[in-house]
Amino acid sequence: MKPALAFRQPNYPQSWQDLPNGNIILSAIDEVLKPWWQRFFGYHLLKIGALSHEISCQSSPIKHQVSCFNPLIADSVTDYKANIVGELDDLPLLEHSVDVCLLSHVLEFSLDPHHVIREANRALIPNGYLIITGFNPLSLAGLNRVIPYRKKQSPWNEHFFSPMRVKDWLHLMGFEILTDERCLHSSLTGKMNKKGSTSFWHKFASNYLTSFGSVYIIIAKKRVLPLTPIKPKWQIRARFNPVKVPTMNVHSNTKNRNKTAL
Repeated sequence: MKPALAFRQPNYPQSWQDLPNGNIILSAIDEVLKPWWQRFFGYHLLKIGALSHEISCQSSPIKHQVSCFNPLIADSVTDYKANIVGELDDLPLLEHSVDVCLLSHVLEFSLDPHHVIREANRALIPNGYLIITGFNPLSLAGLNRVIPYRKKQSPWNEHFFSPMRVKDWLHLMGFEILTDERCLHSSLTGKMNKKGSTSFWHKFASNYLTSFGSVYIIIAKKRVLPLTPIKPKWQIRARFNPVKVPTMNVHSNTKNRNKTAL
């Protein structure tokens, strides 16, 4: 697959404060994921990216939680207390070594988002969980990418991938989609506050325009079908039958005829 952002280097945000109303987005994602953390069990939880690192996982029973950052922003690793320094599309982890993997707003800022998901799939154990969040292009926030004075600003100048496309990638890798939720039916521009989530428009959009939320949260489970070897069927060996050569019969018949003639 051709990298989505091969024509330029991505400008990956180092904190939610680098995004418009980033704190509001972070709070909305935390609220959606809060009831899910208690359903995930295992030994290791991996957060890929600086934004994933700031998502709260305190209610998760998984105690060993590590973060992986891109070395392009390695100067801020100390501030974020990342545990692993490495490329997001080339994780320095063994295969099948992580129980839960979190990708929060990583695909929009990646050179090859499909490969990032493949790397997360490689690190996940069978029946592991993958969490992906991102901006929905089919929303009010997605319209900022066509407005002249906004489409050149971050993050609207990045490539947004629709939830349907992301789910298609996951289906091809054998994932089972557990949930696909949308939140924040807003353009995410200007000053926003948490009280705005109780407005009439937000209630109406949450009930009747659920697919047009500005932020999507996809939770998928990695399914691996075991390969059962097929045993060969036992066959009874064919009975041995000697081959009769016609020439022998012809030769014996000729001798008998000669003896009769004599």
